[in-house]
Amino acid sequence: MKTLFALGVWCLLFVLCWPLAILALLAWPFVWLLSLPFRLVGITFSALFAFLGALFMLPARVLGVGRATA
Repeated sequence: MKTLFALGVWCLLFVLCWPLAILALLAWPFVWLLSLPFRLVGITFSALFAFLGALFMLPARVLGVGRATA
C-alpha cells in the first residue's frame, strides 16, 4: 500500500512539475544510500535495548514472578 501511494504521489508530481519528478527519481538512490547508516545504527540500538531489557528481566523470569499458580 505504501508503494502504491508513493507511485500515485510521484505521478501527480510528474503531471504538475515533471522536471522535479525526474530529479526526485534520480536522487532517490543517493538519499537511500545516505540514510542506510542511520538505519543500521537504529537497528543496532534496538537490538541493544532489547538485550538489556531481557538481561534485567532475567532474575524475575528465573524466579517465576507473575506466573499463575493454578
